[in-house]
Amino acid sequence: MKILKYTVLTLMVLMHHNADAQSIRQHTSNINAWFMYFGDHKFNEKFGIHLEAQVRRNDGIANWQQLLLRTGINYHISQQVFFTFGYCFVETYPYGNFPVKVSYPEHRLWEQIQIKNQLGRFELVNRFRFEQRFSNLPVANTTTTLYEPGEAVYTNLFRLLNRVSVPLKGKTIQDKSWYLSAYDEIMVNAGKKVATNLLDQNRVYIAIGYKIPVVGRLEAGYLEQTVIKGDGLKIENNHTFQLGLASTLDFMKKKKR
Repeated sequence: MKILKYTVLTLMVLMHHNADAQSIRQHTSNINAWFMYFGDHKFNEKFGIHLEAQVRRNDGIANWQQLLLRTGINYHISQQVFFTFGYCFVETYPYGNFPVKVSYPEHRLWEQIQIKNQLGRFELVNRFRFEQRFSNLPVANTTTTLYEPGEAVYTNLFRLLNRVSVPLKGKTIQDKSWYLSAYDEIMVNAGKKVATNLLDQNRVYIAIGYKIPVVGRLEAGYLEQTVIKGDGLKIENNHTFQLGLASTLDFMKKKKR
C-alpha cells in the first residue's frame, strides 16, 4: 500500500510540474519555404554517393532560415535496403520571434539505414538516422559584449522517419505517374550537453509528386514543423512549403554490348 501511495504522490507531483511548464511555455509560428535537392546516385551495384542541398527561407522567402549541405557514401545491401555514412554542414540564421543571437555553423557526422517495401499499392520507406552534431552556438564576447559563434558543443540526434506513398493510378509508382506522399519524422536529442529538452523536433508532411523518367521524383508539399528550443519553453509551430527533387540517376558506366 505504501508503494502505491508513493507512486500516486509522485505522479501528482510530476503532473503539477508539467502543468507549470505548460503555463509558462511560449508558442510562435513562422511561414517558411524550403527548396531541396536529394541525390542518391549509384556508381556500381553496391556503392553510390548521396548529394543534398537545402535552401530554407523564412517569412515566405524574404529571409534566411538555414542552409544545409549534406553528402555521404551509400552501401546497397539489397534493392530494398541501403546504409549511408557521411558529413553535413548547416548554417542557422536569426529568424522569427525566437531568433538566435547571431548566425552560426554546425558540422555533423551521420549514419543511417533506409528500408523500402511495397505493400499492395502502398510504397513504405522507413529510415533511422544517427547524427553527431558539433554546433558553434552563439556566446557573448567578454570584451565587446557582442555575440559570436563559440566553441563547438557536441550532442547527438536520433531521427526516425516513416513514409508512405501511393500512386493516383495503377498499382505502383512508375515513370510519368502522379502520386501522393506523407511522412512523420521524430527527432530526439541525446548527450551530456543537451539542454532541458530531449525532444528536438517533429515533422509531419503531405505532398503530391510526379515521377520524372530517368531523373527521379519532383514533389511539392506542406510540412508542419514543431521545434522545441533548447530551454524547453519556447516552441515553434512552423508552416512550411516544400519543393524538392529526389534524383536516383545512376552514375554507373554502361556495359558495352
